[in-house]
Amino acid sequence: MFEKVLIANRGEIALRIHRACREMGIRTVAVHSTADDNAMHVRLADESVCIGPPPARDSYLNIPAILSAAAITGADAIHPGLGFLSESADFASMVEEHGFAFIGPSAEHIRLMGDKVAAKRAAIELGIPVVPGSEGGVADVAAAADWAARIGYPVLVKAAGGGGGRGMRVARDLEALKSAVPAAQGEAKAFFGNGEVYLERYLAKPRHIEVQILADGQGGVIHLGERDCSLQRKHQKILEETPSPALNAAERERLLEIATAAIRKLGYKSAGTIEFLYQDGEFFFIEMNTRLQVEHPISEMVSGIDIVREQLRIAAGAPLGYRQAEIKLTGHAIECRINAENPETFAPSPGCITSYHVPGGLGVRVDSALYQGYTVPPNYDSLVAKLVVHGTSRNECLMRLRRALEEYVIAGIETTIPLHQRLVAASDFIDGDYDIHWLERYLARD
Repeated sequence: MFEKVLIANRGEIALRIHRACREMGIRTVAVHSTADDNAMHVRLADESVCIGPPPARDSYLNIPAILSAAAITGADAIHPGLGFLSESADFASMVEEHGFAFIGPSAEHIRLMGDKVAAKRAAIELGIPVVPGSEGGVADVAAAADWAARIGYPVLVKAAGGGGGRGMRVARDLEALKSAVPAAQGEAKAFFGNGEVYLERYLAKPRHIEVQILADGQGGVIHLGERDCSLQRKHQKILEETPSPALNAAERERLLEIATAAIRKLGYKSAGTIEFLYQDGEFFFIEMNTRLQVEHPISEMVSGIDIVREQLRIAAGAPLGYRQAEIKLTGHAIECRINAENPETFAPSPGCITSYHVPGGLGVRVDSALYQGYTVPPNYDSLVAKLVVHGTSRNECLMRLRRALEEYVIAGIETTIPLHQRLVAASDFIDGDYDIHWLERYLARD
């Protein structure tokens, strides 16, 4: 096992990785920007190294600085966390070329799944159903129009090399397509450095359902069930739950078998997530995330498996410590993403935390790096906490979540806690009757 791990990330996920390492007797190195001098993961790590000024490109995306920090501290391995460099195949390669273990999948698999067009081709080869769409990228409006005529409107124009809703446009007819293609290409180029886009059929009321996988690269593959991530705003997840209230037992079994069989055939190693759209009893591949997911805690709550611990063990060469038959998924879990944002306008709200109190009690978990007196910087993603609740049933979980949201106090900044309080009281959500467009319709009614 590793003796020292450098955590190439920040915020709650850096703290989450630190905790897993310490429970395994592994020392940690925190890297940080000057904006994060007083961050909790920096305070708790065994060692810390400042790698640059606040802009991410000069610090958390600064590969030479991160590798230098690993060298001078004598780290054995680097965990990329999520976001930042976690899906950079070049970073994964450079980490290993410099003699460190990369805690994640191979650079080959990161590169394959990072290109959405190549990933879709791979999914077809792996036997995963895909949304009908173009065979590769479309260079211009004329090519897009040709494919749209074959697929049928409405269509979704999507960036080949990105995610998170960037480089994505819906076109309901040819006139809309004429503006959607260049707009998506421009945004994709600006955010991902790759302006290639492709087309898919636009599904009107799909659920976003993903499968959490662990694989050791030695033939061992397990799943930890599925997560329903359909509560989204501008393609950004707001709340996730497991198991999905939309699936029956037969559909669930079919989905999990599709995902595990594909991962086994791929020869994948580490934690990963295969994401699907689900509508009218059919599943369609969206993408595969070759990293830890923000919503991984709900899978841990129902399975009892520490996903980060397994990532560390697998990266160190150990086989999976579990067989599928030994995994017992029990109860229901929900995660609320708490952002430093106005709950109505969603404007960012950085600032000093003047008062902080986390909820507690049976089945309640808070993943956060906040503390009283900490200043949330304006330079990074607005996620500041994840409230995760587990219950023996979905109803018990909802009641516990309502109580936990009432207890949670974050003063000094605005947060989305009030939004979550509204969502968990909404009749559609209580009934489990929602899709990926539901939240935006709900907000538009107010």
